[in-house]
Amino acid sequence: MRPVRTVARTLLSGIFVVNGAQAVADPKPFAVRAERVTDRVAPTLTRINPRIPTDPASLVRINGAVQLVGGLMLATGFLARPAALALAGTLVPTTLAGHAYWTENDPAQRRQQRTDLVRNLGLLGGLLLAAVDTEGRPGLRWRAGHALDDGRRSVRRTVRGARRGTRIAAKSALGMRRLPG
Repeated sequence: MRPVRTVARTLLSGIFVVNGAQAVADPKPFAVRAERVTDRVAPTLTRINPRIPTDPASLVRINGAVQLVGGLMLATGFLARPAALALAGTLVPTTLAGHAYWTENDPAQRRQQRTDLVRNLGLLGGLLLAAVDTEGRPGLRWRAGHALDDGRRSVRRTVRGARRGTRIAAKSALGMRRLPG
């Protein structure tokens, strides 16, 4: 299954690498559409930390950088699961800003934006699958449950050994009292 995962991750990451590189190099075309989201997010970002940039071009550039780096990480398999989650996080504002088909008046533009929205939802689904893919290895939940079971068994063995040791010591002590001497 490894070759299939590698090819699938590479194909899934391609759009993020290309669009991320474009957004980093020239954020202006994306910034115009991003304003409807950045205007709503800017006050929250300012409350979190006033040094965070809130202008659309900077936020588009940051989003593009995350997509570029996350796409490369996903394609190479380096920290692929966190990269997929980061990409999913960038896809939400990108989709809301760029494909709000409900605001379009032109029927052709509306259809195109709806198609792009559905495509991004499909990408989001693929990213969520990549984020939970453990490549056949046990997941965190399974490992935690088994570690807990192993701990319980270890405690039981320790208690049994301590009881056995106590019985032996008690028998030995009783045996010493009975010896003539």
